[in-house]
Amino acid sequence: MIIAPKKTGILFFPAFDWAISPDHPEREERLLYTRDQIFEEGLLDIEGIIEYPPRITNYANLLRAHICVPGPEEITTESHLISAGGCNVIADAVLNKEIQSGFAIVRPPGHHAMRITHGSRGFCNINIESVMVEYIRKKYNIKRIAIVDTDAHHADGTQDIYYNDPDVLHISIHQDGRTLFPGTGFIGEAGGPAAYGTTLNVPVPPHTSDEGLLYIMNNLVLPVLNEFKPEIVINAAGQDNHYSDPLTNMNISARGYAKLNELLKPDIVVLEGGYSIEGALPYVNTGIILALAGLDYSHVLEPDLTADKIKQSPKITEDIKKTVDQLLLLFSNRTRIDLNKIFGKGEFYHRTRRIFYDTDNLLDEQKEQIYRCDNCSGYRLVHSWVNSFNKSNYTTYVVIIPRDACPGCVKRAEERWQEKQKSGGYDYIFLQDLVNERYERVPKYQVSLP
Repeated sequence: MIIAPKKTGILFFPAFDWAISPDHPEREERLLYTRDQIFEEGLLDIEGIIEYPPRITNYANLLRAHICVPGPEEITTESHLISAGGCNVIADAVLNKEIQSGFAIVRPPGHHAMRITHGSRGFCNINIESVMVEYIRKKYNIKRIAIVDTDAHHADGTQDIYYNDPDVLHISIHQDGRTLFPGTGFIGEAGGPAAYGTTLNVPVPPHTSDEGLLYIMNNLVLPVLNEFKPEIVINAAGQDNHYSDPLTNMNISARGYAKLNELLKPDIVVLEGGYSIEGALPYVNTGIILALAGLDYSHVLEPDLTADKIKQSPKITEDIKKTVDQLLLLFSNRTRIDLNKIFGKGEFYHRTRRIFYDTDNLLDEQKEQIYRCDNCSGYRLVHSWVNSFNKSNYTTYVVIIPRDACPGCVKRAEERWQEKQKSGGYDYIFLQDLVNERYERVPKYQVSLP
């Protein structure tokens, strides 16, 4: 009998009853071949690889990560709740020391879902990693967390949720936004005034291969993690950077992804994208499981793999090295830089954004204010105007009190919440108070966050 050197958990939730449409890349059979491969390879017969059943999560868990407009029941299905709940199951198993690491092989994915979510964009309604992170923080009182997102698309939703959170390091390695949805994720997007340098975006040229990805891991990700010293490391393991993926232009192989996880040693891996249903997912997922378990993955080989398919040009190598050097400098200087030169000298940092929901055909135009506080990360005020091409337009005002908010910021944010209720002028007004565990909406909608 084969024994895994490292006890590893697997949770499989393929959501065979959920899809955006029958011919959509994110459809029911997306994980069908992965399931077959896991059984054919006998991975569950290996002593030390343990399968966990999924469980459904509740709205309270969602609402620590999100403001769902108009409410969570309108923008989620049972499959979304089970996908997020499955991540929590793996988190429990790791943090209760039943296993050393775990892999949530779930769908629907989530890393494009923003703090304020109005529906589906980039195939994502709720951010399953962020729901899990908030669950971990609440249940286990863990403070410093690192998320390394290796999906080919920029993890703009996860970035938005933790953009001003100094205790979450978010690194997104993705195909250059000038060439791929969502068109963001550039080096200058480095975090808010309370968390500058804890958001690191690594845009790479199309046709980046294993060589480039592993250079980034060894020369940027691992040194940054060593300095940040997270209590837990999460790999948001999108696999659409595989050379056979139909939506992207990257050249990563299954063994490259396995080596990434061998180097990273994540506590938790969560499946994100990946739409080469037969050619990539079965092999990449198998490689990840073997790497997490400390087993040999050298035999994991796609049938059509040739050297040309994962070849990287010298120009791409040079560009990646320059990007890594820039980001290392940014991270090392993050505490010494004059933040007023980046965010201005005002009481609030203001930013304006236009967020397109490609699946639900919505355009969210936001004006956000982040209060610049010397004692905490500061409360946030967001004005959101949604133009829907299918439904009625509506407006939303949101008051966000972060979990580290000082008494002064809690008081000021509460005053804004009360003032806005009296003045009105919006279709929906929300309060997300992570200090006092409150989530409220006008018109009335209230969920306790136990």
